[in-house]
Amino acid sequence: MSPKRYYIIANPAAGHGAAARAIPRLEALCRTIGLEFDLVRTERRGHAIDLAREAALAGAGVVVAAGGDGTTNEVINGLMQAKRKRGTTSALGILGIGRGNDFAHTVGVPKDLSAACDTLVAGFLRPIDLGRVTGGIFPEGRFFGNCVGVGFDAITTIEVMKLPRYGGFVSFFIAVMRTIFLYYKGPLVRIEMDDRSLTQPVLLVSVMNGRRLGGGFWMAPESLPDDGLFDLCIAHEVGRLRILGMIPHFLRGTQASQPEITMSRAQRIAIIAERGVLPAQTDGEIICEDGVRLDIELLPRELEVVSAEPGRPA
Repeated sequence: MSPKRYYIIANPAAGHGAAARAIPRLEALCRTIGLEFDLVRTERRGHAIDLAREAALAGAGVVVAAGGDGTTNEVINGLMQAKRKRGTTSALGILGIGRGNDFAHTVGVPKDLSAACDTLVAGFLRPIDLGRVTGGIFPEGRFFGNCVGVGFDAITTIEVMKLPRYGGFVSFFIAVMRTIFLYYKGPLVRIEMDDRSLTQPVLLVSVMNGRRLGGGFWMAPESLPDDGLFDLCIAHEVGRLRILGMIPHFLRGTQASQPEITMSRAQRIAIIAERGVLPAQTDGEIICEDGVRLDIELLPRELEVVSAEPGRPA
């Protein structure tokens, strides 16, 4: 495969089918701007991992995830499998045609599809950090770009999957409202962060390489995906009414001002259930519903992503 060609992996199921409707426009835009590309559609969960790995091993210059955060996560894992095998891998491109597209926003990929295609052509490469989480259904480890969430946001992710074809933020907000009545008694956990630890009952623990979840909940508004550190948002267990009162702070990114919130930074993290269990997700993919331990490590500047140049709005 020519390194000048772009290998686009499109997930028609992303956004509850919204991506399927966007693919013809995506192809037309790519042809209009003269992009040399091959496009393949995924057919099952995990298919993008296989496609990305084989494209990278075949020498693709840029492997593009066209979908949502889950599609991007699968492509990242395929690229990293190729890197582990060959020592190098393709750059990551992103076209956000899914529901949340949170990681695309964090790394500077425009929301507008036409502008995102133009960004691919411009070809500015930005080295970014990745994370790797071990535990649950991934004892061998799973790479991630945006986040690992334990507790409330993992249950919210499960609820989002049950909803109709709303927009990303609307779906996540409705799921948050549901989760308030389903999950407000969190586990007692020990969180080990580099050389320090914290033990407390938690509503949620968000380990962020990106900044936001659900299209508008700013879990770590100061996080950077290339600073060599995770940003952690830890919420103490609180009652239902207090959860409602905290939601506006997460929408504004001001939750650090609240006494129930602890913000921290670390490169290596272990989350251990001392009492209860750990429901957890990574980039919208469920890791476990009843886990007892997760180990998370940061891999600095592990992958290059095609991004808007500094100074250009995403």
